[in-house]
Amino acid sequence: MKIDARKFQFRFKYLFFGLLFSYILICQSCMTMRMTPKETQAYFDTSHLGFTSKTVTIQKHALHYVETGKPQNPTLFFVHGSPGSWDAFKSYLTDSILLRKFRMVAVDRPGFGYSDFGTAQDLDTQANLIEKLIVQIDNGKPVVLVGHSLGGPIIVKMAADEPKKFAHLVVLAGSVDPHMETAEIWRMVLKAKPVRYLIPGALRPSNDELWWLKDDLYALAPKLKNISCGVTIIHGTKDQLVPYGNMAFLQKRLVNASSVDTISIEGANHFIPWEHFELIRNTLVNLKL
Repeated sequence: MKIDARKFQFRFKYLFFGLLFSYILICQSCMTMRMTPKETQAYFDTSHLGFTSKTVTIQKHALHYVETGKPQNPTLFFVHGSPGSWDAFKSYLTDSILLRKFRMVAVDRPGFGYSDFGTAQDLDTQANLIEKLIVQIDNGKPVVLVGHSLGGPIIVKMAADEPKKFAHLVVLAGSVDPHMETAEIWRMVLKAKPVRYLIPGALRPSNDELWWLKDDLYALAPKLKNISCGVTIIHGTKDQLVPYGNMAFLQKRLVNASSVDTISIEGANHFIPWEHFELIRNTLVNLKL
């Protein structure tokens, strides 16, 4: 039986482009790295804890956050890394010891979770939008900012821009030293069209913001002297994603902070919020506000 080459080529191209189109559609809905509203409800139901899940509009940007605890308590405000969403801190939001002392809020950073998912913003824009969210939900009590990984430089930027607004910073494996950010040229390739549309879910805004990060950190460095509140820096000595040297860089630059405490976790990697939960939880509980 003879095969018509032209028909075969047509069918192959049709199949190829059909599969490619299907992949592009599917990949946008996978690896979102966020809990659905139903999953969120189920999680808090299991914990027998009330919560607030809300999306507000700030400067035409949607910002989603989840809140637990007594409204009249001081606030622990959590900012996740890249990629991620509020649920990176879900264990903290349901911890009975923390709930005795704090109202807790965990935000979906711009571009992630349910905050304009897929559209990345630079460090300055993210810090500005999240700071305005904090103002909008302010209860008049002290606010402690807790940031992991890329959430670290965001909270540092917020405190540098508004030195008198925050009571304390807790930087968890934060990437703050621009000299330690490697030039990952491949990220520029992934940013280019049409390649960027092949990147699934939350990995696309993550790639964008990490490509901008080195320049953002150079711009941030001279402003670190503005920070006047207390700062606690926690970092693992074997962090392969954000080098341990970031701790010394930040410690050296915080010349006007009211206090700088450092906690080195020997042998720990980048995932300290989950693998060293009790240490971090106890550090938060013992903060003097």
